[in-house]
Formats: sequence, C-alpha cells, structure tokens
Amino acid sequence: MQQRRMSDFVSHMPQALAEARAAATRGEVPVGAVLTDAAGRVVASAGNRTREVHDPTAHAEILAIRAACAAAGSERLPGHRLWVTLEPCPMCAAAISAARIEILYFGAEDPRMGGVRHGARVFEHPQCHHRPEIHDGIAAGESSAILREFFAARR
Repeated sequence: MQQRRMSDFVSHMPQALAEARAAATRGEVPVGAVLTDAAGRVVASAGNRTREVHDPTAHAEILAIRAACAAAGSERLPGHRLWVTLEPCPMCAAAISAARIEILYFGAEDPRMGGVRHGARVFEHPQCHHRPEIHDGIAAGESSAILREFFAARR
C-alpha cells in the first residue's frame, strides 16, 4: 500500500464550509459536506436541505453520498473521503458506514446530536460493518463559528 506524504494532503474543508454558508443563507442549519474519490477529485458536495425539500434525511452528508453513489452507479464508495463541517449524526454515520467511505474528516464536534465521538458512537458498535478512518477538528473553529452565528441570529 502506498503511503501519502503529508505534503500531498489537500483539505476540502473550505468547500464544505462554503456549502455550510450557502445552507445558512437558505435558512438551513449550516452544515456542508464534500465527497472526494481516491484521487482527491470532488465527486459531490452539498449543504443541508431538510427544510427546503421537507425531508428530515436531507442532511448534507446524505445528499452528497446519494449524488456520489448515483454518479458512481454503485451503493458503495470505497476509497472515497468525506469532508463535513459538523460531526455526523447517527443517521449520517450509519450511511457513511453503509457506503463504505474510507476516511471521514469533520470540523466541529456535536455533543448534543453527534453520532461519531458522542452519543450513539455508531462506528464503535459491534453491528457496524465498516468503520472509516476518522480525523476530527479540521477547521473546527470556523465550523463552530458558522453554527453559533446562525443560531444566535434566530434567538
């Protein structure tokens, strides 16, 4: 297996943050996601659209996974990497596992609704068939700030 050098690492969190900001302008909870293939090419990106499409499953991660699977013609995305601004909820974590995403990068932690480091901790369950490599805290400050500003404006 060939190892990637750190100098080859490219973060796609700026695009995920842009998706989160776009979601906020639509009145959606500002979460953004970007999916890349093994070569690092962006294959899908999305922001939350639960209110817009009246669908509680229209989280950024789910929308990006759906688009990437449709483009790939497969329900599985081995070798793919997901960048998301907020710790995925249990539903999204289960979808990440089902899609066989290789690496998950996320920004802000979500102690209330998270399903990776908090709450359900989906990837720690023995029933979990696939566990991605996880890197958290990527642009966590900026991700958290976008969420804080969004909710402060609504209080």
